[in-house]
Amino acid sequence: MAGLMRSGKTTNQNCCSIEKNWPAQLVLNSRKYGYEAMAMEEMTMKKSIRTLVLMAAAMMTLHASAGTKVPDYSPQKLSDHVHVIHGPTSFPNPENLGFMNNPAIVIYDEGVVILDPGSSLESGRMVLRQLAKLTDKPVTHVINSHVHGDHWLGNQAIREKYPQVQLYAHPEMIKRAKESEARVWVEMMETLTEGATAGTEAVIPENALKDGQEFKLSGLTLKIHIVPAAHSYTDAMTEVVDDALLYTGDNVTYKRLPRFDDGTFRGSIAACDHALALGLKHYVPGHGPSGGSEVVETFRDYTKILYETAAELYEEGLADFEMKEQISAKLTAFHGWSGYDEFLGKTISLAIIEAEKASFE
Repeated sequence: MAGLMRSGKTTNQNCCSIEKNWPAQLVLNSRKYGYEAMAMEEMTMKKSIRTLVLMAAAMMTLHASAGTKVPDYSPQKLSDHVHVIHGPTSFPNPENLGFMNNPAIVIYDEGVVILDPGSSLESGRMVLRQLAKLTDKPVTHVINSHVHGDHWLGNQAIREKYPQVQLYAHPEMIKRAKESEARVWVEMMETLTEGATAGTEAVIPENALKDGQEFKLSGLTLKIHIVPAAHSYTDAMTEVVDDALLYTGDNVTYKRLPRFDDGTFRGSIAACDHALALGLKHYVPGHGPSGGSEVVETFRDYTKILYETAAELYEEGLADFEMKEQISAKLTAFHGWSGYDEFLGKTISLAIIEAEKASFE
C-alpha cells in the first residue's frame, strides 16, 4: 500500500487496476459487498447518533419537567388534632422553591384533612412526608382557603397518593381556577422560582363549600366560615371546633405583608373582626407564625392604620407617593415584616383606589 501511495495513484485507481485481473463476477461481488458493508456501517453510525440524540432529548425533557425537591419542614403541634408546617415568610423565589405558606394537618379518628398543601407538586410531597411521621391514616379531605396557587397547587401530590381524596374550596375559587387562575399560577410559580416548581399541574377542587358548612368526622367537627371580599373574593376559613382553632388562610398574615390586589382592605378588616368574635384559642395565618388572638389583632391594626390613613390623606389632596412617609411613620411596628419595603408603596396605591370607590357609595 505504501508503494502504491508513493506512485501517486489514488486508492480507487489502484483498486481498479487490481480488479482488471479478476473475473467480472468477482469484481461485481467485491464492489457489491464492499459498498454494502460501507452502507451498513453508515446506517449503524446514524442509528447510534440518533439514539444518543433521543436519549439526550429525553434527559433534557425529564430535567425540565421535574421540580426541585422541597426540603423537610417539621410540623408544629398546635392542638390535640392539628399540626402546622410553617413555611418561610419570604415571597416565592428560587431559594424557598416556592414553599412559603402554612399547610395544616388535621388528624381525626379515621383519617386526615389537609388545609392548603402548598404551592407545587414538590411542596405537596413534602407535606405528605411530614404526615407520614405523624400517622399512617389516609388523607380523606383537602380544603383550599382561596384561589392563590401558593396555597393549593400542592393538591396534585395529595391526589397522586390518595386518588379518592375529596377536594373542597369556595365556589368562586373553583370558577376562577377553571377560567384562568390555575394556568396563571402554575406559570407564575415556575417563573418566580426559576423552574423549581416545574412539573406541577393544577388539580382544581371539585366540591364547593358553603358558609356554615360542617364536616362531622368521627370525633371531630370542622366548620367553614366564608366572608365576602376579604383577601380575595374566594376566601374560606376553617374552624376546628373541638380544638378552638381557626385556619384563616390569607385573610390574616403575620410578620409578612399581605397582598391586596384581589381583595379589599375593608373586607379584610371585617374578616378579622369575624375571626376575633369567635373567641378561639388558636389562629393559623396564611403566612407567618401561628398564635392566639394577637395574630389577628396585629394584622387588623396594620390593615386599618394603612387604609384609614391613606383615605384621610387622599381627602387632603395628597398623592400616593406624597403620603408614603407619613403612613410609614405610623407603621413602625411593621417595618420588619417580610415584603414591607418592596410592597408598601403599591399597597398605599391600592388603598387610595379603594377609598376613592368608597367615596361614591
